[in-house]
Amino acid sequence: MQIHHRQGRLSVAEGDITRFDGDAIVNAANRSLLGGGGVDGAIHRAAGPQLLEACRELRRTIWPDGLPVGQVALTPGFRLPAEYVVHTVGPVYAESEEPRGQLAACYRNALALAADQGFTRLAFPAISTGVYGYPSAEAARVVADVMRERLPQLPALEVTLMFFSAADAETFVQAAS
Repeated sequence: MQIHHRQGRLSVAEGDITRFDGDAIVNAANRSLLGGGGVDGAIHRAAGPQLLEACRELRRTIWPDGLPVGQVALTPGFRLPAEYVVHTVGPVYAESEEPRGQLAACYRNALALAADQGFTRLAFPAISTGVYGYPSAEAARVVADVMRERLPQLPALEVTLMFFSAADAETFVQAAS
């Protein structure tokens, strides 16, 4: 993991989120919770088949119609270095009537769950910026606003925004400044 920017308890890093060694990583899941491409697929592959089983149990017991956009669900991390996975579904940019509010809800709800669980180290991917089409610079501004608003209220929590490429990390740092 290479740190590109650090401000207080918020870091912007380049690296593989599946190797983050902290309390939890956030999964940019799809509504089904049953795995997919991008970050979601990488997390499911790294965590092993037990993650899919845990997600099936969430669907059976709590979210029979799938996880709604902006909501969060928690599973163990299984074979991941992180102890837990916080699953959230970001908005599909072109289809959402309120993509900014929905994206902000993903980050706010994940932060709230982390605080409720007593987590001290949490890593986020760039939610919705891949196949869901959210423009990276616009998403960065939403995330930066949420972090400025919420992190001061969560003094025990360190957050890493983890990007797969240096270019994406730098885009975030520039857009969020």
